[in-house]
Amino acid sequence: MLKKSLVLLLVLTMVASLFAGCAAPAPAEAPAATTAEDPNKKNLEDSLAIDISTLKGTDGQPLILPMEKKEIPARPADPAALPEEDALHWYDMEFAGWSAEKINIPKSPANGAIGKKVVTIINGDHPYLTAYSNGAKKLAEAYKMDLKVMSPNWDLNVQNQMIDQAINSKPDMIILVPLDAKAAVQQFRKINQAGIPCIASNMLPEDEGMKYVIGWTGPDDWGQFRLLAQHLAKTLNNEGGIAYIRHAPGGSPFFARTYGPITELKKIAPKMEVLDMQAPGFEAEKTMQVVSDWITKFGPKLKGIVAADDSAQAIGIAEALKKANRTDIVVYAAGNSKVGMDGVKAGNINAITYQSAEADGAVPVLMAADWFNGKEVEPVRYLPKHVITKDDVDNYMPAQW
Repeated sequence: MLKKSLVLLLVLTMVASLFAGCAAPAPAEAPAATTAEDPNKKNLEDSLAIDISTLKGTDGQPLILPMEKKEIPARPADPAALPEEDALHWYDMEFAGWSAEKINIPKSPANGAIGKKVVTIINGDHPYLTAYSNGAKKLAEAYKMDLKVMSPNWDLNVQNQMIDQAINSKPDMIILVPLDAKAAVQQFRKINQAGIPCIASNMLPEDEGMKYVIGWTGPDDWGQFRLLAQHLAKTLNNEGGIAYIRHAPGGSPFFARTYGPITELKKIAPKMEVLDMQAPGFEAEKTMQVVSDWITKFGPKLKGIVAADDSAQAIGIAEALKKANRTDIVVYAAGNSKVGMDGVKAGNINAITYQSAEADGAVPVLMAADWFNGKEVEPVRYLPKHVITKDDVDNYMPAQW
C-alpha cells in the first residue's frame, strides 16, 4: 500500500511539472521610448530656417530678386500658321512649360535641402556663364548643398556625354541649361526616365521638353526685348530700318532676341522695317564685318541695330560705326556686362536689358531647395525685367561679368 502511494505521488509530481513547463512566458518588457530625433525632420527644419534674403550679387543687388509675373494668353489653334511677325506665332516657344502635362515627375522627398547632391550642366564657356555658375554656387553654399558645375563649351555631343555622366553619378537633382531647344526634349526625357528630378534653366526647350522637368527658371527674353523695342521705337519716332545681330542658332535666345522686338515693332511701329538678321557668333571682328557690310548695303536706310549680346558683339558694332562715322545709328542690346554698361555710359549703346547672371544661376538652385523642402514649385520662374539707360546705369555697377 505504501509502495502504491509513493508511485501515485511521483506521477502527480511529474504531471505538475509538465503543466508548469507549458505555462505562458512572462510578458516581455516594452522597449524604452526612443529619444533620438528623426534626422529627416531635423534636416527639413534646419533647411527651412535658412535665410537667403541677405545674399547679394557682386553688383550690390539682391541675389534673389522678386520673380516676374507674366500674363499668359490663350493658345491659338495653330500658332505655326500665323506669320512670323505675329507674336502668337511663337506661342509654344515663349510660353513653353506653362501648360505642359508633366510626365513621371518624382515626388519631393520633403526632407530638406541640406546635403543634397546637385549637378548643374551649363551650355558653354562665356563670362556670363561664369557669373551664372558663381551665383549657383553662392546659393548652394547657403543651403549647404553639394553642387558640381559642368560645361560642354557649346558642343551638343559633349553636353549629351555630360548628361550621361551626371545620371551615372546618381545625384539628387540635375539642372540643365540646354544648348538646343529641339535636342533638349530628348535630353530631359532621358534624365526623367532615369528617375532623377530635373530643372531646366536659362534657355527654354521646346514645350514638349517641359513635360519632363519640375520647372524652368531664367530671363523672360521675349518680354525683355519687347521692352527694348519700345525704347527703340520711341527713340526713332516709330520709323527706320533695323538690322539684328542674333544669338547662337538653335537656342531660345536666337529666336526671342530677334522676334521679340520684331513682333513688338510690328504692333507698335508698323512703319519700321526689318533690313536683315545675321548670327556671326560672339566674336567682335566677325560682328564688325557684318555691320560694315550693312552700312555699305543699306546706307542711310539703316537706323538701328539690335544685338543679342552687349559684350563682344557690341564691341564689333561700335568699331564698325566708328570706322564709318555713323553716329546716327542707335544700338540696343541684351545685357548687362561691364562692356555693355560702359558702352551705355559712353553713349555707344542706347540701352541694354538688365539680366543678373548670378541670379540666373541662383534661382534654379533655389527652386531645387524649395522642392527638396516640400514647397509648392510653380512651372516657370522669370527673372525681373528692366531696361538700363544712361540715367540709371550706375545703379548696376560694378558689373557681374
